[in-house]
Amino acid sequence: MIPDLNSKDFEQLEALLSTPKKIVITTHHKPDGDAMGSAMALYNFLIQKQHQVEVITSSDYPSFLHWLKNNEIVSIFHKNPSKSINSISAADLIFCLDYNQLSRTEALAEHIGKSTADKVLIDHHLEPDSFCNINFSFVNSCATCEVLYHILSKLDDKCIDQYIAECLYTGIITDTGSFRFDSTTSDTHIVAARLLEKGVSTASVHERIYDDFSEERTRFLGYCIQNKLVVLPDFKTAFISVTLEEQEKFNNKTGDTEGIVNYALSIAGVVMAVLFTEHKNMIKMSFRSKGVFSVRDLASVHFNGGGHRNAAGGRSHDSLNETIDRFKSVLPEYKEEINKN
Repeated sequence: MIPDLNSKDFEQLEALLSTPKKIVITTHHKPDGDAMGSAMALYNFLIQKQHQVEVITSSDYPSFLHWLKNNEIVSIFHKNPSKSINSISAADLIFCLDYNQLSRTEALAEHIGKSTADKVLIDHHLEPDSFCNINFSFVNSCATCEVLYHILSKLDDKCIDQYIAECLYTGIITDTGSFRFDSTTSDTHIVAARLLEKGVSTASVHERIYDDFSEERTRFLGYCIQNKLVVLPDFKTAFISVTLEEQEKFNNKTGDTEGIVNYALSIAGVVMAVLFTEHKNMIKMSFRSKGVFSVRDLASVHFNGGGHRNAAGGRSHDSLNETIDRFKSVLPEYKEEINKN
């Protein structure tokens, strides 16, 4: 469904951007392809309009996204907190991309919240909090980059060059699993076609994102599948768990666990898959599902999480084994719903 941009919000955004502004673009913590794709697409668009723009993330992000045009300008908060705080404080306009709760920016949340700048939300997650005065929240869109394409196209389609199109395409393919998730719609393919017309090479983008892993990461993937995969046939569920020690053994970098959960979901008969990843202060969980079963509901009720019906995240402050045991303990209450698939 194409987002309806005939709104006061769009008119207000258009008016704000009619003269040069100091602009800060923000994303959620540990930004993924959609977050960084939308951030860099917007950055490359706005600098053409003579705005003073800075992209600030609260954390690092996968190296397979570093090829995005002008990636070198991104400020990572913990590397220079005072610079980022000053930029947010001085901003006329702050874009909040690919997150529906201010808390998802972690270290940036307090400073964005204090800012008197106009704030613009561009997102596709359910139930956004009210922390922006201009909102483009379209939950039926497959990715924030899909929403952003329509906004940029309406603002000035001629400014969408090959580099911006590559950024937008990156967000769309990573959030749709290369167009295989249920979130993919006819509009998704229409937008993808428009981006190809702008000069995107599908083979080149896919190679940079999916065919650029280190040998260590590839061996780590093999280790996870061979040694850590657990299948629970009675609940059509599979999961993989990874300890801190195992991550250190394979010299894991940011992004090295991304996509591993999909290998568990690819097993015939599996409807839900989970990746449990141990961190210093918590266990992070990546949920995936097929069909009508909502991992978002399970994650939000039991693991302080949220997301989409077929792709969600959660977290636990119990130990890894305790978290896995708790996950197993709640499966019986979802058995009937899982079996609907």
